[in-house]
Order: sequence, then structure tokens, then C-alpha cells
Amino acid sequence: MKFHWFHLMPYPHLPDDFKEKYPSVWVDAPAGELYDPVKGHQVYNDYLDQLEFAERAGFDGICVNEHHQNGYGLMPSPNLMAAALTRRTSKAKLVVLGNSVALYNPPIRVAEEMAMLDVMSGGRLVSGFPVGTGMDTAFCYGANPATLRDKYREGVELIVRAWKERKPFAFNGKYTQLRYVNPWPVPVQNPHPPIWIPGGGSIETFEWCVQNNFLYAYLSYWGYENGRPVMDAFWETVEKQGGDRNPYRAGFLQFIAVADNDEHAEKLYAGPAEYFYNKCFHIAPQYYNPPGYTSIATMRKGLSGQVVKASANLRGANVKWKDLLDAGCIVAGSPQTIADRLNDMADKLHVGHVMVLCHYGNMSNETVYYNTQRFAKEVIPKLRNRFSEYEDRWWPKDNLTDVQKPAPLAAE
Repeated sequence: MKFHWFHLMPYPHLPDDFKEKYPSVWVDAPAGELYDPVKGHQVYNDYLDQLEFAERAGFDGICVNEHHQNGYGLMPSPNLMAAALTRRTSKAKLVVLGNSVALYNPPIRVAEEMAMLDVMSGGRLVSGFPVGTGMDTAFCYGANPATLRDKYREGVELIVRAWKERKPFAFNGKYTQLRYVNPWPVPVQNPHPPIWIPGGGSIETFEWCVQNNFLYAYLSYWGYENGRPVMDAFWETVEKQGGDRNPYRAGFLQFIAVADNDEHAEKLYAGPAEYFYNKCFHIAPQYYNPPGYTSIATMRKGLSGQVVKASANLRGANVKWKDLLDAGCIVAGSPQTIADRLNDMADKLHVGHVMVLCHYGNMSNETVYYNTQRFAKEVIPKLRNRFSEYEDRWWPKDNLTDVQKPAPLAAE
């Protein structure tokens, strides 16, 4: 199994009465009132330090993502964060989950920037292409939700073709028309970095991932037991589409709280967890699901995006630590307890890539480092050999730049 340190980068300074005074953390929470850029300077540096620490601790990948106009996640540009990390890391893969392709006009910009990241990092990029939440796309960026997914898929097609062909061509799509497609630079990884598709449970996304050999990453906030119906549906789709049941074609996100025991976990993590689930999922209902955003097939299957599901279920509630444990949202306790739970997750979900949240809410640096270090040293070794009989075809190869370094300049 491979383990990736995932960061949402929430704003940790929302006021105590935030839920009472403001209708939503997303779209219209007034930045001029709530966001302090001086504090934000420290927050960004703390978060980058944490991601760099995760590499030193031994995580396989470090993950960033894209969201807009909210206090839930302070990364309107994950590429900026990944660019900063290319210079301060050397081993961990940079998992950019990712660029919301339909919001880029033209989407060839994504091909260029991700190729830059792959070259800057020496071939360590994993390129993620999310559709984007309804809040980010329809309400923050004014995208048409009825055509969003069609535009998104055309954009991904253009990006992948630009990486594969590596020679000028014309592209005449429904949403993008370009006489010359010729992006510089090209990626180190040939023909392109691995492509991961973060999703919340769309049937069409399952089929598309299998048909294109993309990894499906289920970003759940409700724990692996609640994630089973989605992952069962994914593996059913893999079988119907004729794909192999390789666990490395799937990933899953899990909240983690490592401590000496259950009581110690509550002492360390209850406050940050309650901050995250109560404040960062406080979203006004009118932003949940714009008309046309969710396909008919997905609605019939009874599946919904994870951010929407969380905010709808939690709105108006005062969620406590015990509620989160009872719901299975957070795996908490001793290292052995967590290893046992994640082994159970591996059995039930059959996922080879595990993204863990060791930071959430307003967690202190000290607690983040503690959680990260103990997970890396005391949990990962207990699970590392799971699925070792499978080849991971969705992961960058190591040491690519060892054989592709430019020749030294000739002496004058």
C-alpha cells in the first residue's frame, strides 16, 4: 500500500460564533471581515512546513487540491503550492488533486503548468483532474453546471493529447478551438504523469476512469464503512468494463488521529475535528447542488458528492467528537487500533492508495507533527506489504531524472 499526506488547508481562525453570524463558509463568507492576511501568511507557511515534514516522515506522496472563495480550503491554486514544494522536497511524489479543468480557458494552460511541475520536480508529479464542486464551479466561477462535465472531459482530452503527441496539432472541440496546440515544456514522464480523478460517487466517472486507465480517488469525509457502497459500485463498474481488479487503480481518503489510547486521542483531536466538521462544512443549502450538476444516472444510484453530503447532514448540528467516532468519520486510537482499522478498510474497499488527513480544522503544528510522525513510524510499516503482489501502474517511476539530466556545458 502507498500512503499520501493530504492537506485541505482550512482557515483556522474562524470566530466562535461563525455559524450563528454567517450563513455559509463557501461562496459568500465575506473575506474582508473573516480573513486576516497577516495571519494567513503564517498559516500558509505552517501548512507548507507540514507537507514538507510529511515527506521527511516517510509518506509516499503529499497532496494539494483546488477550491475557491471559502474558508474550507485556502488553495485556489494548487499549482502554486506544488511549485513551492518542488524546491523543498526531493522524494515524495506531488499529488495535485488537482486542477478543475473546466474552469481554465483554454485548458491547455493546465497542460503547461502541470508539465512545468513535472519538470521542476524531476518527474514526481501525479496529475489530478477533478470536475470541481458545484460551489467552486457554478457559484464562484460562473460555469454552466449543465455543460460542465462535457466541457471538463473535452478539456482533459485536449491535455492528454497534447502530452502524448508532443508535436503541434489543431484542436477543434465544442468548447475550445485552437489552431496551434504546442505546449512547452513537455513532462519528464513519458507519455505523461499518472492521472488521478478525484470523485464523490458519479457513475459516469467510474466508467470514464476505467476506459482511460485513470485512477479513481474517492475523497470521503464519512469513513470507510460509509464509503463501501461507492467503492462497491466502482469495482462493479471495473468488472463490467473489463478492467482488472488491481487495488492501485483506486484511492480513498481517511481522517486519522493517532494517540496512546482512545482517551488520549479525544484530548488531542476533539477540538480540531469539531472545528472542521462544524465550521468548514457550514454551507448554505442553496449552494449544495446547482441544477444540472449531478447526472440522472448518479441521482438514480443515490450517490452524492462528499462535501455536499457532509454539509447537508451537518447543517444546524453541533457535532461532537463522539458523533464523529460513532459515524466512522475518524479512525482514532492507538497505532495498533488504527492499523487494524485500515487493514479492515483494505479488505472491504480494496484500495491500494490511501490518502490520510493528519491535519484538520484548527489543529496546532505540534499536534500535526505528532499525528504525522506516529502514523508514519508506527502504522505504515504494519500495512506496507498489503497488495505487494500487484503492479502499481498509476504511480510515477523513481529516478527518472537520473538518466535524463542535461549534459554539462562545455568549457570555453
